[in-house]
Amino acid sequence: MAAPLADRMRPKTIEDMVGQEHLLAPGKPLRNIIESGELPNMVFYGPPGVGKTTLAGIIAKQTDRHLVKLNGTTAGTSDIKDAIAQLDTLSGMNGILLYLDEIQYFNKRQQQSLLENIENGSITLIASTTENPYFYVYSAILSRSTVFEFKSVSPAEIEKAVNRGFDEMARSRGEEYEIESGVTEHIATACAGDVRKALNSVELCVLSAALEGGKKTITLESAVSLTQKSAMRYDKDSDEHYDIISAYQKSMRGSDPNAAVHYLARLLEAGDLPSACRRLMVCACEDVGLAYPQIIPIVKAAVDAALMLGLPEARIPLADAVILVCNSPKSNSAYNAINTAMGDVQKGRTGPIPRRLQNKHFDGEDNPNKGQFYKYAHDFPGHWVDQQYLPDAIKDRVYYEFGDNKMEQAAKEYRDKIRALSAESGKK
Repeated sequence: MAAPLADRMRPKTIEDMVGQEHLLAPGKPLRNIIESGELPNMVFYGPPGVGKTTLAGIIAKQTDRHLVKLNGTTAGTSDIKDAIAQLDTLSGMNGILLYLDEIQYFNKRQQQSLLENIENGSITLIASTTENPYFYVYSAILSRSTVFEFKSVSPAEIEKAVNRGFDEMARSRGEEYEIESGVTEHIATACAGDVRKALNSVELCVLSAALEGGKKTITLESAVSLTQKSAMRYDKDSDEHYDIISAYQKSMRGSDPNAAVHYLARLLEAGDLPSACRRLMVCACEDVGLAYPQIIPIVKAAVDAALMLGLPEARIPLADAVILVCNSPKSNSAYNAINTAMGDVQKGRTGPIPRRLQNKHFDGEDNPNKGQFYKYAHDFPGHWVDQQYLPDAIKDRVYYEFGDNKMEQAAKEYRDKIRALSAESGKK
């Protein structure tokens, strides 16, 4: 049984790799380290299919080290002990390079079992992860390692691999292919920077094409159909999930409807309707807020409609609401006010509620100054009267500052007007 195309075409040298020029081009740091032959412990961080495993194999071969591969999803402490045991064998005489893929799935104790051997240099560790290593890798491992970030491969670079993939399929199968215009470009773009995914798509295109007259025609229609979901890289527990929803909200806050609907589309294509709705509601309240307070019930109605309709129709009211949020004036004055107030409460900056505001209707015999002395605002001009509402300890604290938008400035003008009216009335 033949190995998958992506495995058969795995690069054997650094020059054969596509992408990661920022790490592997001549003169770049990681390239220099590999060529020196003196390897530190390393953590390779980046999305899948960008060459992390491939490079570990190349490094082992180039530095003449015995490569032991483990995967954090299936390996355990016993596998690490087996790797360490190879130090005393002929294969491990030049040193062992332990490649631990998906290290984020190892718990703290499992990661700790590596420390002694990587610290004394008997084993060189290359750990790889698709998640942020500063969140998922044990700090003691990180402090003994150098982190290198791998990036998604550009479509132009992936297209080179796609062309080589079709050539390899033709050679290994003894077939001739006619590839329609746009096929290689589409596959290179639709794989979202994942070389492995692109080569898998090449293999599927070849296997699904009919052989006619000794030749197979690889159509653009077939390529589009086979890669329909390939461009989506999304896991609700991954960094990518949080990056997309962060970009979605920041695009609405930044009043960019094109970017906002793009990220909305990515959320919906991944089926993540709850995140799309929740972040939209948060943005309406936090970022538009008092500049256009009517937007809150409008967006709530759109979210309710989306949840009632479900996908795919939910995209329509959500797109309406997202674009409305983008095009609305912005104010975070209420957001700042409640954050500051909650900060005071959490730090104990409170105090007894003023007597005039308490829910009391009688005084004890020990109170020489009986009476609540509450002033009912509606009894005064403009329905406002000057009296203290905050506790004595923070009576001059200001939480809310009027925003510079039309709505809040109109409210400020009204407030100033009724206060002036009350002051004038008090002089009479």
